[in-house]
Amino acid sequence: MDTFDAAGNEPGTETIETRVIAELRNIYDPEIPVNIYDLGLIYGLDIDEAKGTVRVRMTLTAPACPVAESLPETVDYVVRQVEGVSDVGVELVWEPPWSQAMMSEAARLQLGML
Repeated sequence: MDTFDAAGNEPGTETIETRVIAELRNIYDPEIPVNIYDLGLIYGLDIDEAKGTVRVRMTLTAPACPVAESLPETVDYVVRQVEGVSDVGVELVWEPPWSQAMMSEAARLQLGML
């Protein structure tokens, strides 16, 4: 019997993107009990599988967020630990402004918004 991960990959064949997203889902916003990926704080991932480079565009729930300095550093550190990643760049952006509409359905369900 074949086994596959949540993305449909055979064990051991996950892409860097799959591994990066899995790790981003382990980072939680300190004020909202939802991971930053499902919260919609990750605006984009630009990944070059061949080179192992990952560029992350992300935002925060508000510019005055208490983790404005530390959360991007945490993302950088966690993504660098992913197998196959050789270089990481994290860009903190404010446009478009984050809103609850950016949250995944799972995050809205988790927060009782559905």
